[in-house]
Amino acid sequence: MRSFVSVGLAVVAVLSSASVPSFASSDPPDPLAEFLGQQPTWAACAQGLECADVVVPLDYREPPSGKLSLRVSRKKASGPRRGVLVVNPGGPGASGLTLPAFFATTPLGKSYDLVGFDPRGVGGSTSLACRTVPEIATADSRPPDGEFAKWAAEARAAEDACERASGGVRRFINTANTARDVDVIRTVLGEQKINYFGYSYGTYLGAVYGSLFPEHLDRSVLDSSVHPEKLWHEQFKGQAIATRRNVDLWSAWAAAWDDTLHLGTSAAEVVATVEQVSASLAADPARGPTRTEFDAAIGVGARFRPLWGDVAAVVGELRRGGDTRSAAERGARMATIARDELRSGVYDTVTCEADWPRDVETYYEEMRVFRDRYPYGFGVVRAAPTACTFRTFTPPEPMVALKRDGYPVGVVVQAEGDTQTQYESGPAMAGALGDNLITVLDEGKHGIYGSGNACVDSAVERYLLDGVLPGSASTCPGDPRPDPVAGSTRSFETTVESLGRGAVR
Repeated sequence: MRSFVSVGLAVVAVLSSASVPSFASSDPPDPLAEFLGQQPTWAACAQGLECADVVVPLDYREPPSGKLSLRVSRKKASGPRRGVLVVNPGGPGASGLTLPAFFATTPLGKSYDLVGFDPRGVGGSTSLACRTVPEIATADSRPPDGEFAKWAAEARAAEDACERASGGVRRFINTANTARDVDVIRTVLGEQKINYFGYSYGTYLGAVYGSLFPEHLDRSVLDSSVHPEKLWHEQFKGQAIATRRNVDLWSAWAAAWDDTLHLGTSAAEVVATVEQVSASLAADPARGPTRTEFDAAIGVGARFRPLWGDVAAVVGELRRGGDTRSAAERGARMATIARDELRSGVYDTVTCEADWPRDVETYYEEMRVFRDRYPYGFGVVRAAPTACTFRTFTPPEPMVALKRDGYPVGVVVQAEGDTQTQYESGPAMAGALGDNLITVLDEGKHGIYGSGNACVDSAVERYLLDGVLPGSASTCPGDPRPDPVAGSTRSFETTVESLGRGAVR
């Protein structure tokens, strides 16, 4: 149950304070001198990259108080070099060490030295270790009220276990410090400016970096952005709302194809059919996937347009009581994607930089609403207590006020059906920074660049390579909706594997 209670985001990012001085010059001795003057030793590492360790302060307010190690990777430009592009996959808590290998396969690899890193607390960098706790709650997409206290107890236990095991590192794992780490990396690389590409939580990291170090940021792309004003409790609830929007769109599509699919002649009738199947699985779970797996499959499948035919097939097979093994297999695989979208660890620390409601009854009230209104894709989890509800540490600084003041106009890419960072987040981030927005129409992917969208790839590459901005509010088409009469042109497995480079960023 732990993976359900520790809500993820795929999706997400946190900020820290602009009140902490950046790396401006100061009277000697410079407390950061030993960090800024280091000469890292590069050696071959995975996927044709080279890696090195860079030392950074544990606490930028008190640099002598401790040090952390960051594992950094790079892939040098294969052609005439324009500069450095720092890339981040999101999380928070995701490793970015091998991401340059992906970008090296794109035209960006010809012009940029591609730089990735494991953020503080992650992977090959100084890690933040949190002990696991026994599962208390039962994974359930529609838990009864009597189970709510178990969800809260598990979240509290997770927070307590993490605090006991985290030593003196945890309170300094935050986005502002990670942004400061990026600037140390920039200095160690000998660069006056960097360019930046971030997915999901990485969009927030990029926005924080630009707010703290505008003089050191050139071009920036924020793909699948978090909402700058909804961190983090409201951001997570928005995931459930976005999931339901996709289910409603799928239902309308299925109704339009009722002659073929036979699930209902209106969106409301299709949803009623889904609810009928869900209720039957709850009454007799042995006949197919569990109700929780089914609800998860509906939420994930509705998000990805190429899977809409598979979602309809799962519902139809289970409704007819036909090939339940095939339906169960496909439903369970989509449910696995939904579970894998939920993360903990560093995630549970970074997202606690923002204040969360402390009264568990507030969560219980929201869980009742989300259980009934947003059951698909584990919607109730987005309203449940998390470790941050019971935060045991005080963040060392307030969150950074986002602004773009001193670096060029950037690009924000956002898909209309993205559930990890719902669509409204993109326009909000573009508005906060004064960036240009690319809207990907009728698309549920999270992390668009490099996922097969030629329109987005072209616009992003023209901007990063040639400096040509897309329109202030331009659009690109998403994956086409399937034609159930023609049938699927590729297997379910191939479709799942091609849905993007990871469900969570």
